[in-house]
Amino acid sequence: MDKKIIIIGPPGAGKSTFSFKLQELTGLPLYHLDLLYHKPDKTTVSKEEFDKKLNEILKKDEWIIDGLYLRTLESRLKDCDLIYFFDLPIEECLQGVINRKGKVRKDMPWVEEELDEEFMAYIRQFPDNQYPRMLAMMERYKDKPMIVFKSHEEADEYLKGYGKQTESDTSDTAAL
Repeated sequence: MDKKIIIIGPPGAGKSTFSFKLQELTGLPLYHLDLLYHKPDKTTVSKEEFDKKLNEILKKDEWIIDGLYLRTLESRLKDCDLIYFFDLPIEECLQGVINRKGKVRKDMPWVEEELDEEFMAYIRQFPDNQYPRMLAMMERYKDKPMIVFKSHEEADEYLKGYGKQTESDTSDTAAL
C-alpha cells in the first residue's frame, strides 16, 4: 500500500471530498493544505509558518495531503509514493465551488457564505496560468505512479474498487 499520497488539481475539483473517502479506506492520516494556510479569521499564515508545518508532515512515514499550492508542490511530488490528479473541466470546478457555498467543511476553517469573484477568476484562468507550471513539475516526476481522474464519476468508481486494483493499475500518466 502507498503510504505517502498527494491529491492535486484545480480548486473545486473534488479533491477534499475524495481525500476524506480515501482516508476512510486507507486509515492514513489526512492533511488539508487549506487548513495549514488559512486561519479561522480568514487571514493566512506566513510562508515560513506554512512551510514549517508542511515539512513536519512530509517527515512522517504516512500521509495523504490534499491541495495544490504550486509553490510547495515540488517538495510533495518528490516525497510522495502516489499522485491522484483531478484533471476536470474548469466549468465543473467552478460549479463545485458554487455548490459548496454556505456549507460547513472539515477542510476549511470557515464557511464560505458568498462567492469570491477574485477566487472564481483564479479558477477560470487556471488552465492558462497554473496548469502549465503544474504539468511541468509533474513531468519531472513522471516515474511516480499517478492516477488521473477526468470526472467525478471516475473518482467514485475508483474508490468503489479500491483495494482490488493491482499495482499495474495505478499508473495512468496518459494525461501528461
